Amino acid sequence: MITSAQMRAARALLGIDQKTLAERAGLSLPTIQRMEASVGQVRGVVESLTRVVAALEASGVELIGEGAPSLGAGRGVRLRDPAPPPGRG
Repeated sequence: MITSAQMRAARALLGIDQKTLAERAGLSLPTIQRMEASVGQVRGVVESLTRVVAALEASGVELIGEGAPSLGAGRGVRLRDPAPPPGRG
């Protein structure tokens, strides 16, 4: 659904802290902190995850799934797999 890296990146794009995201999502600060401390996909109560996604989207963030095209307009960034290191010749 959403990764911890996406959550942190979305907050950075919006210029908000964890407390503000918690307020916008109607969740507690410790819940947001636990979510962002996850490795990979955020684990938690589905309702809490849905609230975070809805709050980020309402604030103007488009969350893009792995391999999915971006359907929105506007500027943004996307994390891709890093290029392999150049071979030694």
